[in-house]
Amino acid sequence: MMRQKHLLAWSAILLGGWALSSCSSKRHVADTKSSKSIVILYENDVHCGIDGYTKLAGLRDAINQSDTAWAAVVCSGDFLQGGTSGAISRGQYIVDIMRNVGYKAITLGNHEFDYGVPRLKNLLSGVNAPVVCANFYDVGAEKSYFPAYVIQSFGDKRVAFIGAVTPETMILEEYAFYDSHDNLSYTLKPDDFYALIQQAVDNARQEGADYVVLLSHVGESTQSMGFDSHRLVQATKGIDVVLDGHSHSVIPHDKVSSLDGKTIEVTQTGTQFANIGKLLIKDGRLTTTLLPIETIKHENLKVTATTDSVKAAMAAIVSRVICTSDYELVVVDESDEYIIRGQETNAGDLATDAYRMMMGADISLENGGGLRNPVKAGNITYGDITALSPYDQQVYMIEALGKDVIEALRQGTKNTPVLDGNFPQCSGLKYTIHTNSHTVSDVKVEDKETGTYVDLDPDKTYTVALTAYYRGGGFNNALKSCRVIKVSGTLSRDVIAEYLETKLNGKLGSVYAKPQGRITILND
Repeated sequence: MMRQKHLLAWSAILLGGWALSSCSSKRHVADTKSSKSIVILYENDVHCGIDGYTKLAGLRDAINQSDTAWAAVVCSGDFLQGGTSGAISRGQYIVDIMRNVGYKAITLGNHEFDYGVPRLKNLLSGVNAPVVCANFYDVGAEKSYFPAYVIQSFGDKRVAFIGAVTPETMILEEYAFYDSHDNLSYTLKPDDFYALIQQAVDNARQEGADYVVLLSHVGESTQSMGFDSHRLVQATKGIDVVLDGHSHSVIPHDKVSSLDGKTIEVTQTGTQFANIGKLLIKDGRLTTTLLPIETIKHENLKVTATTDSVKAAMAAIVSRVICTSDYELVVVDESDEYIIRGQETNAGDLATDAYRMMMGADISLENGGGLRNPVKAGNITYGDITALSPYDQQVYMIEALGKDVIEALRQGTKNTPVLDGNFPQCSGLKYTIHTNSHTVSDVKVEDKETGTYVDLDPDKTYTVALTAYYRGGGFNNALKSCRVIKVSGTLSRDVIAEYLETKLNGKLGSVYAKPQGRITILND
């Protein structure tokens, strides 16, 4: 009996010790979890720079495996367009890759509208991640098409991700917001923009969000409608940090005062995965830093496999050699500034020549923002031409009065010498820009019979070849009401490719070695 009592006593001690140990272990786990930080990896303006996605996902995975933090990835827009992989698949390849990354939140950029809203909605229904945007509405709808925000839990903390895209998209991609009868079908609510963001912040807070992160595709530069990310912060309260996009800026952290006087960080990563952003939330503090992509060695095998599959699918299409050239087609300068948005370049000359010659027009125009990537000397493939002209649009020929052409040139050059995607490259035309007075003069048109240039007659009707973006208004309204008399039936890149193959016989001659002197810029 005594022996049995001793055994029971020892059992109680052992069980008690185990219980104490177990409680201690559970408490340790709880303490560890409560002390874990939150890491949000962010990107913006990837523009089809697909090789960075595996590093983004790989870094997220490595942080999660370390068990020192919860990690997630988010996107601040402009991913569907800007390169070959987006152009030839109309965005599908990009969605396939992003679906395998596993985003916690994605917002829209202005270039998500390039293929039209029906295509946007269809593509993003398959991204398998929350798409958030507080200010994108079907006209007449009471609620935004996508939720204004999503709340994600990290341990016992809840983070709200609110989405916002610049209302200026309604100017930049104006054609996407109207139906075939020119009725406004979609809106980004420019008059209510700040109020919609504030309402989303308030709702997220009421729903229990500990932190509010704004995924903003608004940008650092004040736009024609008066919006920029700093003004957005100054007009609102309750946002903790702004992960910005649109202006392709490299900003580890700017400090901006919100409506209630709090200091808010605004950050951007640049473009095409120059950097991956890292938002650290620890002990109630939020800090942002940028990680150069070349310093990141982690990969996600699933994402790599998807990217490799996309490249293989692209190769059969893009590897066909169109022509050869001894000269690079210039879009950017040595520092990757888009000089095609502020001066004539040989790439602009070539594209507009192609439109004019293949359409049989008197003159041709192309906005500098429509030509995205340079083409190196040597063999030029269809993929190179697609990268140069990646947008999914046909070439139109319209009839326009000379005075309307002059007005289109004036509107397109009003910001020169500031680089502007509206800057008009041209063919069959010469003109002079006056940067101080924001005017154009000496507008001349090429005489088809003599090859000489004569004054453009303001009251004469000319045929003008231009892209659907230009014809639809885009950044200006000078040519919007002009009568369409011909449509290419093929995309702008195919018009350029056909010009190189058939008109130039597969050889880009010395005439395109440098700009041909069609545009003169005077600082007066």
